[in-house]
Amino acid sequence: MPFIIETFDKPNHQAVRQAHRAAHLDYLAQNAALLLACGAKLHDDGSDMGGGLYVVDLDTREAAQAFIDADPFHQANLFEQVRITRWRKAYVAGTCLL
Repeated sequence: MPFIIETFDKPNHQAVRQAHRAAHLDYLAQNAALLLACGAKLHDDGSDMGGGLYVVDLDTREAAQAFIDADPFHQANLFEQVRITRWRKAYVAGTCLL
């Protein structure tokens, strides 16, 4: 069963995010097969809110924790908080999976 990983950046850490963005995107590309969806959280005006959301196709909480632990953003100590929540797929890409 997949997991949602929601991250919240530490305040005033936009420079850390930008410094490690290329490595983070490479990490996501290397793990694309695990990603059902992911992306940065944004304010209504489109500016960076400082955090992200990942929906990962992993079987255990431990695997989800290992996934986020290996992310260059996490390794750069960008996150103030990480929440991992088990998720049931109901609809993905317009397809009912129930």
